[in-house]
Amino acid sequence: MRLASYTHDGAPSFGIVTDRGIVDLRRRTGFLSMLALIAGDGLAAARAHASETPDVDSARVIWLPPVLGEKLWCIGVNYAERNEEYRDQSAVPKYPSLFCRNPRSVVGHNTPVERPRVSTQFDYEGEIAIVIGKQGRHIPRERAFEHIAGLTLCNEGSVRDWLRHGKFNVTQGKNFDRSGSLGPWMVTADETDPRRPLELTTRVNGEIRQHDSTSRLIFPFDFLIAYLSTFATLVPGDVIATGTPTGAGVHRDPPAWLVPGDLVEVEVPGIGTLANTVADEPA
Repeated sequence: MRLASYTHDGAPSFGIVTDRGIVDLRRRTGFLSMLALIAGDGLAAARAHASETPDVDSARVIWLPPVLGEKLWCIGVNYAERNEEYRDQSAVPKYPSLFCRNPRSVVGHNTPVERPRVSTQFDYEGEIAIVIGKQGRHIPRERAFEHIAGLTLCNEGSVRDWLRHGKFNVTQGKNFDRSGSLGPWMVTADETDPRRPLELTTRVNGEIRQHDSTSRLIFPFDFLIAYLSTFATLVPGDVIATGTPTGAGVHRDPPAWLVPGDLVEVEVPGIGTLANTVADEPA
């Protein structure tokens, strides 16, 4: 199933996205949000409505991030050659780089991402994101996939000069309001198997800037879930952005920063395409 959160005629809801429209689950299931559905183990109940007549024209909704739970984890430098891209010739790292984003830093599909007024060094990072569906702590790798509700896409927008404000962290440049995006929906794990290789492509104005496969992740999905759950309880609705391939704008010569009017598309066959134009932060 493709499960999306959205507003329609000013009212928030969520539902199953079909080729004919959206089947509204808020009024059918009793759950008030996608987060409540996942936390309440309601995916099977939702699936029972998948073939019903749609209620909403998908062209008339405002897409929201599919789900934003307690934590939005972000993994850095997780594809082969990323060390070299940062001019780091050291051995493959033993542990992943990690930071968090706050919910206000992301918007949904078809909503503009915003270049902040304090910087022109606004960049894209296309990623696949895991949505946690089952709570766990100290999760063994061999049980990790049982904790995945589904997959979505992320443009992990970065403000590059603000990544270096602190000596040891990148948090500032990763948390500008409305600088990134999630969506367009979550595809449940029974429909897009997170165990199989997934091909990720990022385009800017139609030009391919990033392309790679999850078969080349340094730290695969199951490792990330096991690692994170060693020190933090993973709960339904937590999102893990699993890293971006080579090809971000900062590493082009000259750097290719995003400007207002640009269109960024992150695409994975079997999941969909997350699309956002770029706008300046309002005055």
